[in-house]
Amino acid sequence: MSPEPHRLSAEWNAARVLYPTYSALAREFVIDLTPCNDLDAGVEQPPEESIEHARQWLNQMDERIQIHQLRQFLQTTTRVTPQLLQTLLLHHLHKDEKSPADRDKIDFLLVQLFSLASPSRLEDSSVTLEYVARTLSPVLGAVDTTVPVWLQPLDKVLQSAQTAKTLNELLHSGILEQGRKIKIQSGENYFLPVAMVSFARFSFLMRRSFFRLMHQDLNAIFDGLRELEQKGVTSIDCRRAQFSADEPILRLRMICQSWKVMFQAEYSSGQPLRMLVDLRAAIDDALGRGTAKSSQAPPKVASAPARKAAASAPAAKATAASPASKPAAPKPAAKAAAAAAPAKFNVTADQAPEFEVSGGDSWNPDSSGGN
Repeated sequence: MSPEPHRLSAEWNAARVLYPTYSALAREFVIDLTPCNDLDAGVEQPPEESIEHARQWLNQMDERIQIHQLRQFLQTTTRVTPQLLQTLLLHHLHKDEKSPADRDKIDFLLVQLFSLASPSRLEDSSVTLEYVARTLSPVLGAVDTTVPVWLQPLDKVLQSAQTAKTLNELLHSGILEQGRKIKIQSGENYFLPVAMVSFARFSFLMRRSFFRLMHQDLNAIFDGLRELEQKGVTSIDCRRAQFSADEPILRLRMICQSWKVMFQAEYSSGQPLRMLVDLRAAIDDALGRGTAKSSQAPPKVASAPARKAAASAPAAKATAASPASKPAAPKPAAKAAAAAAPAKFNVTADQAPEFEVSGGDSWNPDSSGGN
């Protein structure tokens, strides 16, 4: 087979792999685009004009599919395979002109492919540039891992992230912005193989640091709530975390149980990050460990009978831990709390990054920049 027919055949086969995923994305995010008839029909050997039509259809979909939609879909669907990720990556890498959106998609897909291909218990120290390059070689080929000078600051940013003690420190230290800035300033150099490998390694290790701190904060919240209950406290001032000035401990525990379910996936998206950080601070304030403002309401301490009643509420706690479960007859208070919780911390579907957020005064856990 001559090079041109071979290329066209490979392009058509790739389009057939991508079409079901792109069609599912169109359905999920209500992207109005006429189906590609030959791809829809599963034609195996189409004429050249059909291949051109498929190419145009995929390019139109690329323009409409936003990075946050691709992230959300691939992190929640069961159809993700190494072949799909590789085909998606090669589809974007083979474009003659790549937009910033293409760069962000490639950046995300490289990390997803590396994560899928890596052992679950891979130590951070084993995630070397050479190891990442070997793992990504099916799409990037052999990579010279000599790091250019302009990429060397990535390691300093990683070191800063790995020494952060709390999620609050990581989010407000400017560490995440530094990594994003290096990526944006790289321009066309981002698409150098050594750069793509370096950024994939950087994002993978940053995610790990981020999620370790997130789980650490969540555990600290549970410990703090338990300590408050032991002190007989029934409610605390949580206005700083977008809750009320007299928020019941039981309700906070139920909400945190639902967060715990969401946080089980390493690459969950749209997490209520600011609320998590601020809730920990509110609990520290209630325990006398923070810097509570004088305007905050004092913790409400339960009477002895009320403490006894609170101690007998494990069923409500267990219900919150599993959003899919349906208790036979939930207490009115617990039912109201569970119903109110989602409205408090859900984010909109068009703002769903993995973790990269701004740490400035306009700190927004759902900004769409980065991985």
